Amino acid sequence: MVKPLVKEWIRDDIRALNAYHVPDPGEMIKLDAMENPYLWPEAMQQLWLSQLANVPLNRYPDPSAAKLTAKIEQVMAVPKSMKSILGNGSDELIQIICMALAKPDSVVMAPEPTFVMYQMIAQFTNMHYQGIPLDEQFQLDMPAMREAIEKHQPAVIFLAYPNNPTGNLFSEQDVRDIIAMAPGLVVVDEAYHAFAGHSFMPMLGEYANLVVMRTVSKMGLAGLRLGLLSGRPEWLNEFDKVRLPYNINVLTQFSAEFALEHSDVLQQQTDQICADRIKLQSALNALPNITQYPSAANFILFKIADRQSDDIFTALKQSGILIKRLANPSGPLKNTLRVTIGTEQENAAFIKSLSDILKH
Repeated sequence: MVKPLVKEWIRDDIRALNAYHVPDPGEMIKLDAMENPYLWPEAMQQLWLSQLANVPLNRYPDPSAAKLTAKIEQVMAVPKSMKSILGNGSDELIQIICMALAKPDSVVMAPEPTFVMYQMIAQFTNMHYQGIPLDEQFQLDMPAMREAIEKHQPAVIFLAYPNNPTGNLFSEQDVRDIIAMAPGLVVVDEAYHAFAGHSFMPMLGEYANLVVMRTVSKMGLAGLRLGLLSGRPEWLNEFDKVRLPYNINVLTQFSAEFALEHSDVLQQQTDQICADRIKLQSALNALPNITQYPSAANFILFKIADRQSDDIFTALKQSGILIKRLANPSGPLKNTLRVTIGTEQENAAFIKSLSDILKH
């Protein structure tokens, strides 16, 4: 009989987890993953392809991605006195932070609901995770945050700004108060900064315990898997020790640098998404019994009175449209759905299908 080595050696808490699941959209209109729906203009694509042929695939990439880091710092207006490191998406940067801070009994804290990877990576790195519920408007519950910070003395607090999956910005003063009272690091995760109109990046020099995390995924570069972490050098120098060498491959380094040289194109797409967000919000408001929540991101969270989110999700899927179902029977996300802002045609198809569903 073969000895069950997996049960003997794999951690019990890891075996109890489910892997992060991403559904296959097939041929459906994909409005479930907060992606930019636009490709580059044809001329830009051809120029990229012509230059891509010269990328040396036989060589290891620049281990620090120095040229790309300098370019992304310029485009994202990182203060000159700050330092940045790049990661294979924000997920790797979250993992780097937790690995560096994972002393025995150390705590990761975040308001909830929020990005699931904060809790998952805390568990992966053997840290304790403490979630603090948001209030009914999905804003920070400051008395609860103060009490939890005092009690748990977290090594790191993650604040998604705007928050995912709710889409809203927290009060700037509340975030400032948390940074001021936190005993450890505060990470402001600005994955959706392009759509938000507000950022803590300019404030990095004001605090000793603040870092800002961003990604280029929502700017139309999700396939590259590239994240940025910026802050004071004393933090970033330590995090850089944990970063695996060559974590940003040559194709990503070249392609991201090329794209950022054409940041005007990315900005035009972002402006279009923001304009279409307003139109989609208006279209949802015109449908019966829909409650939608304020969004400073490229998605909208909503729910429908007297309708089950599972039924709406399934009916939309049958009509060829994939959105995100946020079923949580006992929490604030109960019966909610999340739709990504797509192209004008995709948004129109979504509204028509949803309207037809609500008539039956």
